[in-house]
Amino acid sequence: MSKRKPLISGNWKMHHNHFEALQLVQKLSYQLTSDDYEAVDVSVHPPFTDLRTVQTFFISEKEPVPIALGAQHCHHEDQGAFTGEVSPAMLAKLDVRYVIAGHSERRELFGETDADVNRKVQSILRHGMTPILCCGETLEEREAGSTEAKVTGQVEAGLAGLTPEQVGGMVIAYEPIWAIGTGRTASSEDAQAVCQVVRTVVGRVAGAEAAESVRIQYGGSVKPTNAAELMAQPDIDGALVGGASLVADDFARIVRFHA
Repeated sequence: MSKRKPLISGNWKMHHNHFEALQLVQKLSYQLTSDDYEAVDVSVHPPFTDLRTVQTFFISEKEPVPIALGAQHCHHEDQGAFTGEVSPAMLAKLDVRYVIAGHSERRELFGETDADVNRKVQSILRHGMTPILCCGETLEEREAGSTEAKVTGQVEAGLAGLTPEQVGGMVIAYEPIWAIGTGRTASSEDAQAVCQVVRTVVGRVAGAEAAESVRIQYGGSVKPTNAAELMAQPDIDGALVGGASLVADDFARIVRFHA
């Protein structure tokens, strides 16, 4: 049985102002217990405008809330004339622990390339945070039988230039694009097959030790009703949750898949 501790991450995308964000994390903190945190690591990834509010709540309680603060994106430079962007140095000052890099929506809608994603991953690591490197195929690519080639290429490019120790401490999220926000979910067997490919690629790139320790999430219409089945797969070490993370009750039930 794997010794990897599952990581359940809530990617809020462009939802919730800072008032709504505060309400959500308050409700979530009331529902989760020390037993949950012992079994599962939890992170939430609000929009940039909510980060300070959520961070303040986590540290202002009588007992700090053991939910990790995450971000959805960052620029690879520390500072500069990049209007509208946020640097990894800024996120690190807010105690952000996890940063998503290369989400399919960033790749598909905003034109991020594999090289862009690799630069972000290296910058996130340089500032002491953990990247959640995303990979995944479109429906057309899956139907054409090119899932493995697409995912392999994204993972190899995303990990380029990293040490085995850096790779081993990362998180990689497999998110089939055709399952994001569509209500369609890869079967647990299909998700496991691709996550196994990801772990094999990590082993080839960074060695067996890194492959054994890297955590691989599944993302794509994860719900309370399918979380336990997905998490039971040997190479799935958590979930990158979209819509269901916007409701405290639903997200808490996903976190408690182990119960």
